[in-house]
Amino acid sequence: MTIPFYKYHGTGNDFILVDNISNPQVTCPQDSQLIKNLCHRKFGIGADGFIFLEKRSSYDFEIVYYNPDASQSLCGNGSRCAMHLANYLGIINNEANFLAIDGAHQARIQGNLVNLQLHDVTIIQMMGNDYFLNTGSPHYVRLVENLSATDVITLGKSINASQPFQNTGTNVNFVELGENNQISVRTYERGVNDETLSCGTGVVAAALVASQQGYMSPISIITNGGELQVSFCRNNEVFSNICLIGLATQVFQGTITI
Repeated sequence: MTIPFYKYHGTGNDFILVDNISNPQVTCPQDSQLIKNLCHRKFGIGADGFIFLEKRSSYDFEIVYYNPDASQSLCGNGSRCAMHLANYLGIINNEANFLAIDGAHQARIQGNLVNLQLHDVTIIQMMGNDYFLNTGSPHYVRLVENLSATDVITLGKSINASQPFQNTGTNVNFVELGENNQISVRTYERGVNDETLSCGTGVVAAALVASQQGYMSPISIITNGGELQVSFCRNNEVFSNICLIGLATQVFQGTITI
């Protein structure tokens, strides 16, 4: 079977996307080993994640997202890329109400930017001097003074494997607070088991933690793959109208025989 696919990235966070809506005669199976193989950077196409666009009644589409190890979660940058692809294919016209693993989301395209709305966050848990919260995926946040010198992979692996997260795992974000309402973030992603150039739900988690340090919406976030923006409303400890904003770029189209 030959499968058409699209390669995208959102600030360096890259994905394989398959349209299972427009071409049902070549529907790609949601097979765990296939996903692992295609995401492999030596033996496959290579990606931080695999995304299926699927039909879903009462919604414009459904995003089914897999990490490279075939585990599932919400992916912020991946959702923004899927939104761009759905618009490119004519499935939507700049706005969408779509379904993801954590429920319904709204998104819109404004110029070159894709704006994704996330669910409200009501709990930010202190873990020693660090923070833990869920922005659709679980995120551990540590504030550091020298981000470039931080051993993200070693520390990320250690925290992810620690006792509180042994059953579910967690993404680990290292955040350096900057000037002019700007922060810098590096993320170790579970499921990828490595540092990625950017993590959408991770920068959202980092921005909400920065808000507790006095930063105001919208907050600009610098990642190794580019710049994102997070806006939100805050009422005491409740964050609502949370939006992840940034570019989503189609890199190329291709086919692969499976």
